[in-house]
Amino acid sequence: MKAGRWFAFSLLGLFVLAAVLANLLKPEYAYLPPTEKVLKADKPAGQAVAANRRDDGQVALGRQMFYQETFGNEVFLTDVMGLVDGPFTIANVAKAIAGLRGEGTTNLQVELAETVTVGGETYHKGTKIDTGIDVPKGAYVPLGLPVKYAEGKVKVGISCAACHATVDPTTKLVVEGAPNTDLNAGLLLALATNSAAYFTHADIDNLKKYMGRSKRDVATADGRTDSLPDPDLLEQAVDSAFASWAPGNFDSTIDLVANPSQIPDSFTRGDHPYGWSGFAAAGPFKGLSSFSSNVHAQNSDPLAQVEASRPLFGLDKEVYFGTILQRAANPKYRFDPNSGQKPSVFFAAVDPTPGVPGINEMIKPPTFPKVSAVAPDGLYVSSPGYRVGEQVNAMAAWQNTLDPPAPKRSGQEKAIAHGRQVFIRAGCIRCHAGGAFTNNRVIPAPEIKTEPSRAKALKKTGLIFAKEPMLYSTDTPVPVPDNARAVRVPVAHADQEQAKLSFAHGDSPGGYKVPGLLGLYWTAPYLHDGGVAVGPDAKQHLGLSGTMLKGIQPDPANSLRALVDKQLRQQVVQANRRSPQLQKTHAQGIGHEFWVDATTGFTSDDQQALVQYLLSLSAVEEEGQRSGK
Repeated sequence: MKAGRWFAFSLLGLFVLAAVLANLLKPEYAYLPPTEKVLKADKPAGQAVAANRRDDGQVALGRQMFYQETFGNEVFLTDVMGLVDGPFTIANVAKAIAGLRGEGTTNLQVELAETVTVGGETYHKGTKIDTGIDVPKGAYVPLGLPVKYAEGKVKVGISCAACHATVDPTTKLVVEGAPNTDLNAGLLLALATNSAAYFTHADIDNLKKYMGRSKRDVATADGRTDSLPDPDLLEQAVDSAFASWAPGNFDSTIDLVANPSQIPDSFTRGDHPYGWSGFAAAGPFKGLSSFSSNVHAQNSDPLAQVEASRPLFGLDKEVYFGTILQRAANPKYRFDPNSGQKPSVFFAAVDPTPGVPGINEMIKPPTFPKVSAVAPDGLYVSSPGYRVGEQVNAMAAWQNTLDPPAPKRSGQEKAIAHGRQVFIRAGCIRCHAGGAFTNNRVIPAPEIKTEPSRAKALKKTGLIFAKEPMLYSTDTPVPVPDNARAVRVPVAHADQEQAKLSFAHGDSPGGYKVPGLLGLYWTAPYLHDGGVAVGPDAKQHLGLSGTMLKGIQPDPANSLRALVDKQLRQQVVQANRRSPQLQKTHAQGIGHEFWVDATTGFTSDDQQALVQYLLSLSAVEEEGQRSGK
């Protein structure tokens, strides 16, 4: 056996052994980077995050949760969706990591274990795909992909770090809080054996379209009979939708529309409300805890929405259950329509978290089954053995300590100072003001004119929305006892028109929150759909079609220039519109038409200085500006 292959198999053995030991000694194993493996933001001596100082133990817990906590989503991802049961396998992930020989990567290239066709494209066995999975230097496990050994198999989950931390391309150190801008989530989901379990994130507006010849009838909740879709036909449609996502984008809303948005950063201090539409604005840490809860209660466990399936999707709960489970990767969770059982009865017998909907570790707030401003999906993630909200509150406290590392800009001081003046003169500061360079407002979609689909994604939640959000007191243990004290979450002070915009309730068109500008160097491409993308060659690498879809990383400076240069933006939008793949996912790069170019009286030097200023923004420089340094 060749040395390289032997090394790969040895590593796989260690990988599995680590998972087994993890199962015996602690619930799971995930990479938690030591401080020397983290790229730090430069801070002047004595600077501290005084306004956000929290208990050291809470912050430490938050960092651990960010990297290691899955809230049990490995069951859905592995046993139901079959993330690693198809051509993308754990064995080949281990082989790919072995091939790095400890050097780390921002894009783990993994060989496919079998030939597969998704979205009309055939990937042959042995083909190396770009996963966008990050592996830090010196690490032999991926960032943000905890493993657990249970029920005789290795299961893979996802923690916050998979999307909201990355590896610096130069040093291969971890950049905490920076988005994983090339994570190829759509393709990885499409390669799963039961992608159909995630159908609410695809363009599946009517399951009746996918009925096959064989009858797959189930008894409905109201005593009638209804049919499940053909699992193979539905799988093909969902695979096609997911394979269209641009790397770095993720569809985090269950509106039966394919409208993925850019993975956001976690430089959260002062950047409320949270989410692209600003829907997370209530509860601890100005909505940040609710935002983290929403991710794990919805995006990694669609079964959590079973009680809301009728108002949100027009589906009987039994049809919803059966559609998700009929093709489950693990036979234990696979529902057989010919069994004569109701899908809900079948699931109850195998449910790893009885007492709450779905599979993940969650609680039912007092307002359940209604959704609310503090629980936009109706549930709140909390694991047994902790207190209600303890984990997401800790993650919020930790995220609020993060500052983006600033790019080295020696010799650029004069240009940066010029750029700040341009920033003010151009009026950018009207919206991008304050410590985090945001006025913390939601702007109506017709006003900002960016792609409107995503702004309306939460509209149907208005049908089941509790006007008074409630949670349990923070000293409540999980599981929640019957006599737990319920508390109202304050929202009376909130701007009701802003809240209506963020959820697109009633006749509202929805809107987008003014994002903070700290860390722009790490977050290209720009706008919520990631459509403003320009690569190193500003003449050739235009739009997502000329960058991310070709495996070319957007250049932050060129992409920012496209954000404020009318002529270059038009070229970017045209490039995006020529791509059927991008049109399918509502990615255009339109809107935010605030030009800083010749059309508004600015010179090319002004524009270049503005770009340099924007790229320099970090908590460190902002602190210096406010203190007059």
